[in-house]
Amino acid sequence: MTERLLQYIWQFQYFQKTVLHTDQGEEIVIIHPGAFNLNQGPDFNNARVKIGATEWAGNVELHIKSSDWYKHNHTPDKNYHNIILHVVWHNDQQVVDGNGSTLPTLHLEPLVATVLLQRYEWLMQSQDFVPCQQQLPVLNDLGWIVWKERLAVERLHRKSLAVLNLLQQANNHWEEVFWWMLARNFGIKVNSDAFEAIAKSLPVTLLAKHKNQIHQLEALLLGQAGFLQLTFTEDYPILLQKEYNFLAKKYSLQPVKTNPFFLRMRPANFPTIRLAQLAVFIKQSTHLFSIIKETENLAEIKALLNITANDYWHYHYKFDEPGEYKPKQLGEQMTDNILINTIVPVLFAYGNHIKQTEPKDRALQWLGEITAEKNNITTAWKKYGVTCTSAVESQALIELKNNYCNIKRCLDCAVGNGLLKGK
Repeated sequence: MTERLLQYIWQFQYFQKTVLHTDQGEEIVIIHPGAFNLNQGPDFNNARVKIGATEWAGNVELHIKSSDWYKHNHTPDKNYHNIILHVVWHNDQQVVDGNGSTLPTLHLEPLVATVLLQRYEWLMQSQDFVPCQQQLPVLNDLGWIVWKERLAVERLHRKSLAVLNLLQQANNHWEEVFWWMLARNFGIKVNSDAFEAIAKSLPVTLLAKHKNQIHQLEALLLGQAGFLQLTFTEDYPILLQKEYNFLAKKYSLQPVKTNPFFLRMRPANFPTIRLAQLAVFIKQSTHLFSIIKETENLAEIKALLNITANDYWHYHYKFDEPGEYKPKQLGEQMTDNILINTIVPVLFAYGNHIKQTEPKDRALQWLGEITAEKNNITTAWKKYGVTCTSAVESQALIELKNNYCNIKRCLDCAVGNGLLKGK
């Protein structure tokens, strides 16, 4: 038994309630178990319980052992002076509250079905992809729809906190925050930190001064990445090098200390290609965040991301290494990645910040219009009978796996609840 499981049992009243008595022999009728308290103080607030002939309103405290009341030093704590019922798994000691009265105690262990405890133990001991793997899908179609929507919103709220933290760093400059996050996304996982560092070294106001000259934008981005410090033979990198040296002196720039990597990476994801594409995106768009927050149609946002690196990169993945002709388009998968991981979270965070639901609703609507992600997590869910048809659902399943299943939060999960209740 854990305290969290005990709280779960009390919250949903998963025990035999036909005839209840305190350990002092008085009959108990639970009118309302109270609201689960996630903050400091008693486990459940605003409960209503009838003990004997008297109806009480107040708080309920739960412990594995009744003696934990003293172990946790609740007696002198004023937060625990309005406890109307002490619910325990083992009643090993009579407890007196801060008012000097014996606490009415409900001994729960004999009232809980053994099968519930066995199912919980089975989930906790599971070493499968997810604890409930052998029982999936558990929920019906409607149950999964509701649960996935809640998970997707939960994931966006969590991402929103990260965006708002960046907003503080940027002195409430939304365009700057969007630029940082966009650059980080272009770096994909391997080079995300390096690309964010590059973005933070080049404010949007500086880039705006050079947005009409693609070679100057490339020089700034590739130079800050440290890619223009070599000796070149081709004319284009020599031109970029000269531009960067001039601009670096003008703006007192130094290449970032975190260098991007090429190792074990598909050529299409080489940092040189991604930075060249990012330069084109900057050139083609002004006030990017303003466009995002004012645009209603996702197709218009996708059109902005329909970008191809300039002509030099049609024949190159790296400087001075010419190859076959292949235009370096951003690609549908990368476009969706940017929509899912930058544009939608920033728009949702903006809605939270200004306390308006419209931007958040639009962010969720866009997420529902984007193709579901294909990765190890979504593929595994599909194998066990849980599919996804949009990015709302794929984001939900990623959230479920990483922030519920991996840390065994089965008691907070609709699927875990369904198993414990025997659905």
